[in-house]
Parts: sequence; C-alpha cells; structure tokens
Amino acid sequence: MSQRTGVLLLVSGPSGSGKTTLCRKLAQEGEAHYSISCTTRSAREGEVHAKDYYFLSRKEFKSDVAAGSFLEHAEVHGNSYGTLKSEVLEFLQRGKDVVMDIDVQGAAQVRTCQDPLIVASVVDLFVMLDREEELRDRLSGRGTDSDEVIALRLHNAMEEMSHADSYTYRLLSKSRNEDYRRFKSLLTTERMRVSRLV
Repeated sequence: MSQRTGVLLLVSGPSGSGKTTLCRKLAQEGEAHYSISCTTRSAREGEVHAKDYYFLSRKEFKSDVAAGSFLEHAEVHGNSYGTLKSEVLEFLQRGKDVVMDIDVQGAAQVRTCQDPLIVASVVDLFVMLDREEELRDRLSGRGTDSDEVIALRLHNAMEEMSHADSYTYRLLSKSRNEDYRRFKSLLTTERMRVSRLV
C-alpha cells in the first residue's frame, strides 16, 4: 500500500471568522495535528500554555528567531507570533496532516519556504464572512475584548481580507456545521493527490 506525505493546511482569516474553531475541531477529531503557535502576548482567561499557545517572553522569542527555530514569525496586533519548525516537519514526514491557524504575513512566509517537504505539502485557505456587520457581531460576541480592541481587530480584519486573493481556496463562512463540512472536504480531497504518494 502506498504511503503519503502529510498535508500542511494553512488557514487564515480575520478574527471572528471561525478559523480557529475549524482548526481545533479537525485536530479534536484526530484528522490533523494542530500546530501550536508561540506568542509574546499574555494568556487570556482559560488559555493554557502548550495547549492554546506557547507563551514566551520577548527575550525567549528573539532567542528562538536567532536560532532559526521558526518556520515563520510575524508581529501582529503589537505581539510576536511564530510557528516552530518542530511543530510541522516531523509530522509531515510521518504522513500526518498538519493544520495551522496563521495570519496572512505568516502564510506568505511559509509559501516562500524552500524546504522541499513544505513546498510539496502546502495547501492554503482563507476563511471570511461576506458582510462587515456580521464580523463586527462575532467579535463583539466574544465578550473578551474592549471596544478599542474590537475596533482595532475590525480595522485589521478589513486589511487582512484584502489578501484573500493570494490564497488557493476561500471559504465564505455560513454556519459552523456547514463550514466544517466544507473544510474537512478540502482536506479529504487534498489527501488524494497522486503527487503526495511516496
């Protein structure tokens, strides 16, 4: 029976689009490894180190950048975020799919990576809502951010959505169940690519 290399599914979209929920559900069902990002931002209530994020000091983050430990890293909303190479490569080599909840800057960096395994594995998807009002409602409904933070995230969301055309796939969010059905279908389809067989 043929073995295959893993799919590296990059999932981007503005805050409130539902991308994180999609990625986490895929991982919870055992369909993919959820790549945990590093960040210098403070943990929100209920977030757990090494489960939600690797929460690093700015000094630790800079040290990892200098050591070449990151596949990608970027500054977002005034904080540093990055993906450790170890969170991706070892899984892809074993034929395990990896899903990354990643901003547009980070996705652009991954696309330019010259590692042959990354090049062969990447699939990118942009998740978005078709109405600004719906996005505002979702951001407000979280109840975790101040009005100022929501306004900043909405402004940044509009900027992020201007990059949607640089992605291979786009998912216009409807309901959680419908979004997930289409999301999982994309991964299922990508697994059947003959080019992934080794």
